Amino acid sequence: MRNWIAAGLAFGLMSATALAGESGDQLAQALYEGTVADLAAGSVAACDAGEGDACFVLGISGVIDAFETLSAGLYRHGAVVPDSSAFGVMMGMGVEAEPSSNPDAEPLTYEMLRDLLDAFTAKLDNAAVYMTLAGEGTDFVIPIEPLKVRIDLNGDGERTDDETLGNILVNSGIAPEFDVSDKAKSKGRDDTATRLIGFDNADAFWFAGYSNITALPFDLLLAHDFTDFYNSFLHRVFPKAGLPMGDYIRGGSVFIDAESDGYFADLIAAIHTASFPVADSARLAGVLDRASSITSLSRRNWETILAETDDNNELVPSPAQTSLVPNREVTPEIVDAWHASLDQLDKIIAGELLLPHWRFSKGFNLKTYLETAERSDLVLLFTGHDALPYLSDGPIADAESFREMNEVMGDDWPFFALWFN
Repeated sequence: MRNWIAAGLAFGLMSATALAGESGDQLAQALYEGTVADLAAGSVAACDAGEGDACFVLGISGVIDAFETLSAGLYRHGAVVPDSSAFGVMMGMGVEAEPSSNPDAEPLTYEMLRDLLDAFTAKLDNAAVYMTLAGEGTDFVIPIEPLKVRIDLNGDGERTDDETLGNILVNSGIAPEFDVSDKAKSKGRDDTATRLIGFDNADAFWFAGYSNITALPFDLLLAHDFTDFYNSFLHRVFPKAGLPMGDYIRGGSVFIDAESDGYFADLIAAIHTASFPVADSARLAGVLDRASSITSLSRRNWETILAETDDNNELVPSPAQTSLVPNREVTPEIVDAWHASLDQLDKIIAGELLLPHWRFSKGFNLKTYLETAERSDLVLLFTGHDALPYLSDGPIADAESFREMNEVMGDDWPFFALWFN
């Protein structure tokens, strides 16, 4: 579980275009030493004065603090990736849960979980504010090797050599080990340069958008009361945290074996309890504002990218810059297609373009749902009954709505969507 959090942070750090003032000059070393919070504490006045690099320091410190807070909380309560051994049996292979590295998991309540997730989104929002200020501030470029950044995943206050993003991703099997030996260099495989990213004002807007994208699903969840789902299924995520069914993960056997049958039973319970009353209607409606911020920040990101005149280790380059991603060039057509897609997403957010529903000829109005829903029953929304109040006449999003993206990006559009944010 913590490895996937680290992967998300690593992707954020490596998915930005990357001369700075005093704060920026110290940032890389602070990230490598795990002391970025100390640097951020001394950067507030400079950020208030409009220095872009100082605001970037505060923003990146905020992003790291958000992920460290979430990761430490999950570790504290012994979170694991839910066991999927039952599916492994069906597919003829054994797939087991990721073991918790915390032998002394602390008890968790529903309210404590909500508080943890709410703190995560609040910290991301605070980081996004500073990142936006960084994008608007004085020009800067800060060269950083993201894989050398240290992050405290278990909340013990230490950031050791084993807790660099590179080691975390390698040890978890998420990323291959980088070979920078003399032998590799002699064969032309020195990847050191490609690991150095020049972070600049454009990337600050990217990070602000990234923070909003990450927070959006948590807002959706926290807008609802998911007590029943927590009680009936989340012992699979927190097996040693004292949840109601935590002592009964292994029960009797009905079809296959005790472990598989228990897992299937919990899956059925999860589906049965996937009906969530809306507990905070303002937060649910606020998802629309967050989604609008994402598309707006993406436009500001590209406006800044296209205005750049340098070519400094740009991982998200303009058509006039060099991409660090092998065999991935950004053309003017791709940039135009991306902006056209943002236009269509804005129409969906505004309720002017409807989402398709497999059962109806009318479209599903996302805006109406987010502004008026009193519950979200995932099964009944999919099967149709609970979608009825949100059906509208009007244009429905289809392949033609995103024709430019499909024609220019083809099957690669998910990659570009992740890359461009």
